[in-house]
Amino acid sequence: QVQLVESGGGLVQPGGSLRLSCATSGFTLDYYSIGWFRQAPGKEREGISCISSNDGITVYADSVKGRFTISRDNSKKMVYLQMNSLKSEDTARYYCARASIPWGSLRCRPSAFGSWGQGTQVTVSS
Repeated sequence: QVQLVESGGGLVQPGGSLRLSCATSGFTLDYYSIGWFRQAPGKEREGISCISSNDGITVYADSVKGRFTISRDNSKKMVYLQMNSLKSEDTARYYCARASIPWGSLRCRPSAFGSWGQGTQVTVSS
């Protein structure tokens, strides 16, 4: 059974940092691209960062480029999102997701990802 479980969210002041973790199970992480997405109330889910399966290519949304870093540790079956210089507009529920197709090209759009975690809330507020 494919599972993705996010952790590490919480309340942080503007300018602060958080590291989100995504624990995966039920599949071979090496084979799949993984993405981090977020959804704020009243807004569509957006892809903020994705990492490819085999060559570690990363992509970032313009809104987080230079502040967020995605990484993966296939041996531990973990994917991480380091978030620095957080802003109030980063407040959202954050999800990690697995691409629907193994070894596929990296497309950081929700439609390309078929398995999702339950999400972790990130609130940036003073």
